[in-house]
Amino acid sequence: MPLATTRRSGLVDQVIEQMRSAITSGEWKVGERIPTEPELVTALGVGRNTVREAVRALAHAGLLEVRQGDGTFVRATSEFSGAVRRLAGTELRDVLQVRRTLEVEGARLAAANRTETELEELTALLAERDRFMEAKDYETGVDRDAAFHLAVVKCSHNPLLAELYQGLTEVVRASVATTVNGDPSTARTIDHQGLVNAIREQDTQRAAAEAAGFLDELIADLDIK
Repeated sequence: MPLATTRRSGLVDQVIEQMRSAITSGEWKVGERIPTEPELVTALGVGRNTVREAVRALAHAGLLEVRQGDGTFVRATSEFSGAVRRLAGTELRDVLQVRRTLEVEGARLAAANRTETELEELTALLAERDRFMEAKDYETGVDRDAAFHLAVVKCSHNPLLAELYQGLTEVVRASVATTVNGDPSTARTIDHQGLVNAIREQDTQRAAAEAAGFLDELIADLDIK
């Protein structure tokens, strides 16, 4: 990583915090396998039981996933996100409904409170999303789309709302990527220019309607299927 050698008191808690830090900082990325147990034992200077307890605790919290015979993988970057991923599973409708609850209010508040700098960021993120999608770089396009929606909510200037939404980062990205048959290459790119325009013009009602509109369409599509 490298991990710092731990002190001899509270070893499990210290190992948990160091491993959590590697996850939340992005050093260990979502979906990647973490170092093996012997590697962690050597890096941390602790026993196997200590490492196993730490892994077990982080798996219980939803940050790690232990796959028998294959290793341990990063599942989520926070306990909240891990819990959401466990609850959501393949229920895309549930995810979209939660997104709608948060994004509609986020868009309304963004129109009221956004700064010029934030508006420029939204415009740039949307342009990047469109450029990558047009180039068929769907993985990066999905990332930019998720970043755009997070930026909209952050423009609300409501720290709690932004924190709640940020905890959904991985599940939002997954919902974008799996909107159409689980294959982002077949998904239609939704036009968010109307949402940006409403936020630019500080039209709170139209911003909320724009945010609700595309999510309602996606939910309706699922009902049809």
